[in-house]
Amino acid sequence: MKVAVVKYNAGNVQSVIYALQRLGVNPLHTEDQQEIRTADKVIFPGQGEASSAMDYLRSKGLDQVLTSLTQPFLGICIGLQLMCRHSEEGDTDCLGIFDLEVKRFKVHQHGFKVPHMGWNRLETDNSQLFQAVENPFMYYVHSYYAEVGIETTGITDYILPFSGALQKDNYYAVQAHPEKSSDAGQTILTNFLNI
Repeated sequence: MKVAVVKYNAGNVQSVIYALQRLGVNPLHTEDQQEIRTADKVIFPGQGEASSAMDYLRSKGLDQVLTSLTQPFLGICIGLQLMCRHSEEGDTDCLGIFDLEVKRFKVHQHGFKVPHMGWNRLETDNSQLFQAVENPFMYYVHSYYAEVGIETTGITDYILPFSGALQKDNYYAVQAHPEKSSDAGQTILTNFLNI
């Protein structure tokens, strides 16, 4: 199986590569359009800042490539956010796969800190991505969140309910880091590879 991990100047990609290697997959970390188009699966992970990430994707023509793929595609963390229509971070127009706005958490309750960092429950539906993982605890690190919408397949509650997971056609996304989420995260990655 050929798995492409999209290279776009985002951080935290190496931990995803290590997680895939633990599952017996040697992914290709690439920004090459043809390699991405011909991969069996595409993973779009990372931590970073929305406007500079989108600038990089556009400079390489990857914005057009990523929105035209037909194979299973998984966005992780900022990958999920960049798959939405727009982000408040840098007032950035994103890929528009999901028709959702990404907003910054506003601290309005005592005890909540931004970024949202640590373990939290992901209330999931019964879609293929979450087979054998019902409402798992996942590891989060983020200051921005996607609103809940019709493509939401999992909800996480921190300050307010937000999209912890999204799906539209062949496009899947999770806000948490499955590569850092112990057995549950490993199962989610395995489920994705089996789609």
